[in-house]
Amino acid sequence: MAPAHRNHLSPTDAASRAERLHLVGGRLCLDFANTMSGRGTDQLQEHLTSYPALLAWAAHTGTLGGEDEAALERLAGRQAKLAQEVLRQAMELRDTVHRIFGAIAHGREAEAADIDTLNEWLARVMVHARLAPAEGGFDWSWAEPRRSLDSVLWPIVRSVAETLTVAPHSRIRQCPGADCGWLFLDTSKAGRRRWCDMNVCGNRSKAREHYRRTKGAVQRPKLVGGTIVSR
Repeated sequence: MAPAHRNHLSPTDAASRAERLHLVGGRLCLDFANTMSGRGTDQLQEHLTSYPALLAWAAHTGTLGGEDEAALERLAGRQAKLAQEVLRQAMELRDTVHRIFGAIAHGREAEAADIDTLNEWLARVMVHARLAPAEGGFDWSWAEPRRSLDSVLWPIVRSVAETLTVAPHSRIRQCPGADCGWLFLDTSKAGRRRWCDMNVCGNRSKAREHYRRTKGAVQRPKLVGGTIVSR
């Protein structure tokens, strides 16, 4: 459940849907990769338009509580240049995540350089990881996340490692929808999920196919009295 607090996004974030993007990836790291869509097309959409937008997205996913979100927003106000640098690093991490899982989705091995980059992130992030008592046992926690602007990225890095080591790679998919390219883990029983969201990309594809067939039927010539006539 998203916290009540929300960042006051600037006018430059008007095009961002960071705090309301559909979370269809099935894993935090895949949803993070999906904060950009339409890669390689003229319909490219960027939703991490600022550090506050990054915080808004993390709050939307439930990985950042309202108090931590507010504390990081205040810290970013005092350390604007560092916040901008963290945003740049977030975008680079996202590209790495997208390349790794994009390769897996298409049956290829991830590039060694991308795995090296991920390992560098793990070494940097996991020093902040702690075990904390939880209901029925223990769970992961983080040491003083409000003091580090990049703490918003720590759960994402851990999610990448867990997804790579635990999730079945044969179920990693990339949506074929036009101008999409979102990644997701297919958790369906049959393992035949094709679209990131059937109600979005699936229906759009059906509509385009219907239009193509209808247009083809209308334009198909017919033979009348030995003469070909266009409809």
